[in-house]
Amino acid sequence: MRKSLFAIGLLAISYSVQAQILCHVDTNANMYVSEGTLVYSGGGVQTRGNGLLDVHGNVMVVGVSGDAFKTINAAGTDKTDGGNIILRLNTPTATDDVSTYGQLYVDGLSQTDITGIVSKEFRTKKNGTGNYYQQVGLPFFGKTMSTLSTELGKTFGTVRRSQNEILKWNNTAAIADHYPNLSLTTSNGSAYYMLGSNNNNLDVSSAMHTLNGRPYATFASAATLQNAGNVNFGPGGTAINGYNERYNTYLQDQFETSIAPWTLTYGKNIYQFGNPFLTNLDLSRIGYLENSGTSDGNNISNIWGVRYDPGTVVVGSQGNAYSTGALIQTYTNPGGVPVGDVGMIIKPMQTFVLKLRDNSSQTLDFNTLRRFNSTVRAAATDYSVTAAKNGAKNIDGTVKQLGVIGLDATGKEVARTYYVVSPNSVTGHQTSVATTVQATAGSNIIGTFEEALTGGYDTNYTAQYWLYINEANESNFQGKNVKLVNYDTGKVKSYKFEIRENGELVPAGTHVLSAGIGFYYKASNGTLQPAKQDGIAPNAVASYDLYYGEPSNVVLAAKETAAPSRTMVVYNPEITNYIVRFDPNWKKADIEVYDMSGKLVISKKAVNTSTDFVIELNGAIKNSYVVKIVSDKGETVNTKILK
Repeated sequence: MRKSLFAIGLLAISYSVQAQILCHVDTNANMYVSEGTLVYSGGGVQTRGNGLLDVHGNVMVVGVSGDAFKTINAAGTDKTDGGNIILRLNTPTATDDVSTYGQLYVDGLSQTDITGIVSKEFRTKKNGTGNYYQQVGLPFFGKTMSTLSTELGKTFGTVRRSQNEILKWNNTAAIADHYPNLSLTTSNGSAYYMLGSNNNNLDVSSAMHTLNGRPYATFASAATLQNAGNVNFGPGGTAINGYNERYNTYLQDQFETSIAPWTLTYGKNIYQFGNPFLTNLDLSRIGYLENSGTSDGNNISNIWGVRYDPGTVVVGSQGNAYSTGALIQTYTNPGGVPVGDVGMIIKPMQTFVLKLRDNSSQTLDFNTLRRFNSTVRAAATDYSVTAAKNGAKNIDGTVKQLGVIGLDATGKEVARTYYVVSPNSVTGHQTSVATTVQATAGSNIIGTFEEALTGGYDTNYTAQYWLYINEANESNFQGKNVKLVNYDTGKVKSYKFEIRENGELVPAGTHVLSAGIGFYYKASNGTLQPAKQDGIAPNAVASYDLYYGEPSNVVLAAKETAAPSRTMVVYNPEITNYIVRFDPNWKKADIEVYDMSGKLVISKKAVNTSTDFVIELNGAIKNSYVVKIVSDKGETVNTKILK
């Protein structure tokens, strides 16, 4: 990004004994900050009357207590209706996902020094259709909740579960509290908000809106991360919260793969936040402490992963809310190298979710995460809001990642999954969360299965879970295969490859990585091919083999005849129940479900396997079950449901 540094001269001083103004934009004046420009003020900023600070680029205000950030009228009193300091979307017909935008950084001023109103242009993709909740951060101090009705073009209410209410997440209680009175104001900058949309009556995507408010000052202290979800979720998540809602109707955990849903640490150690500032946040280095001068000061040593885009939020028939298609990144331990959906720039008004590996006390300093650039900072570079691009810390070798992106017939992305290797990664099923980077695939249409130590399916777990992010050790699993499965060949027609090393995209066409080895793929009816950055596999059949390192027994592997069934039973939070996802080769199936006394509670014959089958268990039943599934060709899958 081209940057110009413009030091503003002393234009106005002392509208009061204490407050200092270094930059003053007077009535009828217009100060235009162009895209790609950085304007720096080493003291207070003020506009008067209709004076306009029109920000398409970046503005830094760095002062001391007693300096002021103000918008005043002609009489010199506070002007609170906005329209004077405007943070623009540079392509107003597009969402902020594809647009650059004006940003504001304020440091050194106390909250009482900041009385000026900033107008933030806002347009983003919707988090659903019909009845859903838009996930947002609100980076404005003391903002009255009722003002959102005018600014966002819908009337918010106070009735819970109406999809017209405003919710705010409570990390400790693992519950979304609603605002019973819209005259209440914001006070927690990092709060995670959910704005109800009843039958699409909240439109944040097809038109631009402007939100007004006072920016938050630099936080006095870091946020404490401990005791999130410190409640008893009950069997199967059926315990009732303070609003008479079951936890399993809204809380989801996309990281736990080795335990049954709602047992042990499932749903716990999860923290949901909104960006509190009008500047991007860079989360790429929060997992370890760098050298002095190059560190953001954060060292969340037990971080597991981040969800930084909620995707589509679905509200089911029971009023249950669940996001699909979320972007997920996990971190290696040791090393803190990001894998999965590597991005980690949180834009103003965006939200994110942290999952920690345990409940040991940690802190997150939001102040030091602020950044103007839309890309993450380089490792071992001078730490500042304008620091340069990209990089990741590494311990004992690099982390290699193969992203497999499922494309439809038009070339549009419809699904993705990841395979990660490193010297510290663990091959096969893991019972400890201390080092894993894996994340569950849930009800996704493509994913990989847990690998056996010799390659291929680990048949102990094929019916229990599969993976969105899978890992194996690059030494003991080199040349062995991980199984990629496509459950909807009618939708996913081809694959595109995205290859990263230590979080960095490699150049287009690259196959061989730093260790002199690359990834490979082989369709069930094809031959071994090198996977290259931006390369395309044109025929996304039901099953693929993925390799790191060329296999020596690929001819023998091609003759594999004893592949296990890929039918599995997985928990689907969208319906707060378990589903049977059938092997793509199955046509019909018989399903029997027994309780632990041996009583048959469900029996279905000749079930159509082209769609998922919902195992309709009474949510209040506190029990475990055995599921037996038999195909029309006699293949049998037996597994357990723990509730």
